[in-house]
Amino acid sequence: MQFSVKAGLIFAAILLAGALFFLYRDSDTLPAEIASGNGRLEATEVDVASRDPGRISSILVREGDEVQKGEVLARMDTDALDAELRAAEARAREARAEAAASRTAEAGAQSALALAQNTADRTGRLIAKGFVSAEKMDLDANALKIARANASAARSRVLACDEAVAALDAKAGGIQVALAETSLKAPISGRVLYRLAQPGEVIPSGGKVLTLIDTLDVTISIFLPEAEAGKVSIGSPARILLDALPNEAIPGKVTFVAPRAQFTPKEVETRNEREKLMFRVRVTADPAWLKSHPGLAKPGMPGLAYVLMKPDASWPSILTTK
Repeated sequence: MQFSVKAGLIFAAILLAGALFFLYRDSDTLPAEIASGNGRLEATEVDVASRDPGRISSILVREGDEVQKGEVLARMDTDALDAELRAAEARAREARAEAAASRTAEAGAQSALALAQNTADRTGRLIAKGFVSAEKMDLDANALKIARANASAARSRVLACDEAVAALDAKAGGIQVALAETSLKAPISGRVLYRLAQPGEVIPSGGKVLTLIDTLDVTISIFLPEAEAGKVSIGSPARILLDALPNEAIPGKVTFVAPRAQFTPKEVETRNEREKLMFRVRVTADPAWLKSHPGLAKPGMPGLAYVLMKPDASWPSILTTK
């Protein structure tokens, strides 16, 4: 008998909770300071794509896998790039050897220039005293001119070799960057939604391999008339009740209010509502709640979003978070 009484009380409590839920699904029964609307959950989607064209070597994750930002998800074939890098590094080594030789030659040319300059200076002093002929002075001046030309040519050769080394190093660096890009990493933490390609496939530049969803960036868009939308601000407290989770109020806040009215989309259930000019309002679920309740709020789930139009208003019990 005692068991039957307890069972009856539990059944009655369930009926009461269900009645309250369906009561508050009807916006006409909501407190005046709360606005509501229908919508479906959405999550931010991010594509993982290859920067350069090539063949997919391996894909390391499956649809539904949880991934962390920076984790390697797939790899592209690197054989061609590896060969290019080896060739570029070999040419860079040759260029460095040529640059070293050009510096040695420049040092010799500078020494010869210094010697020619000293000789010409000494000849100039001696000719003033009549100790050497004008022919000697002409020969030394010509030797100085040649030494200067050789030193200038040697310097130009050094600069050209240095530029060649820099260009080849830049080319090798570009290839190394391209090699790093062959490891396709997760740009966000989240879940793999789709595998869009398979190992062995050749994809173009920008070819998509995977689509990820950010499970901590979940939103729902609703449409409110001007009288209600005008009282909603960015940051206004909000709650989300999903059809699949009628007893779990998900906390959130308003993160977008459309600046212009629009006709509501076809997804809105009644024709009368679709024919009205409404303002789109986006509610973002609390990431902390999503993190502590993994997998409960899934993109595509239908539900209702409730928004406080007065900051000092309180939530009814059915919309109180647990």
